[in-house]
Amino acid sequence: MPPRATEARRAAVLGSPIGHSLSPALHRAAYAELGLSNWSYDRFEVDESALPGFLEKLGPEWAGLSITMPLKRAVIPLLDEISETAASVDAVNTVVFAEGGRRLGDNTDIPGMVAALREHGIAQVSSAAILGAGATASSALAALTRVCTGEIVAYVRSEARAAEMRQWGKRLDVDLRTADWSQAQQALSAPLVIATTPAGATDALADAVPERPTALFDVLYDPWPTELAARWSMFGGAVISGLDLLVHQAVHQVTLMTGRAVAVDVIRDAGEKALRGRVS
Repeated sequence: MPPRATEARRAAVLGSPIGHSLSPALHRAAYAELGLSNWSYDRFEVDESALPGFLEKLGPEWAGLSITMPLKRAVIPLLDEISETAASVDAVNTVVFAEGGRRLGDNTDIPGMVAALREHGIAQVSSAAILGAGATASSALAALTRVCTGEIVAYVRSEARAAEMRQWGKRLDVDLRTADWSQAQQALSAPLVIATTPAGATDALADAVPERPTALFDVLYDPWPTELAARWSMFGGAVISGLDLLVHQAVHQVTLMTGRAVAVDVIRDAGEKALRGRVS
């Protein structure tokens, strides 16, 4: 049963570093829209060593947690149950506290990616490329199982990362090939390119954007646009940003934590306003 609007409930985002997180702005906007006046949402700087103690101190007023790096895998042993979606990539970005204090883990990054792609008219592609490796790349790979009908190529910087991605490919039953980062320019001709790398990592690729690019999903949102995204857009290609991902995964999180649905535009407006505030 969804919580009543008069119940005092708490939620928060955990990670390290956490000061940059837009999650408080997004979730607070959702609570205001839904009339959940007694709900609060905060941010806490928590690393792997502090996570067990933090969870143990939480009282019955807690409804849920957003989990960001470096905790998405560290939190799993501390949970009572995780969803099939989270288990598929060994990454949890949402914890919901159920009856009796049970800790349930889920992953809204994967459906968030799929929803962001579909919002931009991308429901199916014949092949795709992933730039980078790690937790976000594995979530991108899982999202592509719902979108891509053919080969996926992951461009990575080391053989160790390549081996990890191949393992994820086998686990997700995906037609995955890995290639060295030195060949990353080849990725830009794919029908869909998903960049999962840190800020600045793809800047050198901007000059290699083809004259008629297709679709780029760059998971960064601050600073924005990245040099790659700016060049891509200048040449008329479709660009999906990290804010799109953040918005759609937050919509799913709000529903999981509150039992109520919030409009995508409410979350997006809050995110855009928060980002404008950072540059003003």
